[in-house]
Amino acid sequence: MNEAIVHAVEGFVSSPWVYAALFGIAMLDGFFPVVPSETLVITLGVFAGSGGEPSLVLVMLVAALGAFTGDHVSYAIGRKSGERVFARLKEGSRTRRAYDRVGRMLAERGGLVLVVARYIPGGRTAATLTTGATGFPRRSFTRYDAVAASSWAVYSSLLGYAGGAAFEENPLRGVALGLGLAFTITLLHEGVRALRLRRRPGAQT
Repeated sequence: MNEAIVHAVEGFVSSPWVYAALFGIAMLDGFFPVVPSETLVITLGVFAGSGGEPSLVLVMLVAALGAFTGDHVSYAIGRKSGERVFARLKEGSRTRRAYDRVGRMLAERGGLVLVVARYIPGGRTAATLTTGATGFPRRSFTRYDAVAASSWAVYSSLLGYAGGAAFEENPLRGVALGLGLAFTITLLHEGVRALRLRRRPGAQT
């Protein structure tokens, strides 16, 4: 069964259409995050590390371009109808808290938030929408987002590549390792951030 799955995936990743699919999903994830694009990027990185296809460099490039494009769509939505989007968010909901948190971060740190938010669950769309809604300059947004999208694509691809190199004979284990590494790093990041917030003067206990 596993061999059949691997052969099917190998047939897909060796096709030029894989890059079109990667671009589309990375772009869609920028403004409509229904399917985490990291999963696809990491998976493609695994097969690049275990079998040489697809091209790791092209995976990085296409993922970055897709994310960059999707982020600009999200920015444009925020610029045009950000207030209406925020008004529909239920007070106290997880999504609303994410948007409020990103709004505070934007006020404190400016465009650097776009880079940081790329790695926060639910943060990237909140950051780009909020940036557009608050009238953040488009030129500055583009500059910071280029760094965010590129670093995210390289990071996700290399996580997968590490898993593929470790399990050349069993790419599915490589996928599990890559996704596990991404999940662990995210948990550590969120844990450190939560501790810092608790240690701030005036933080609620």
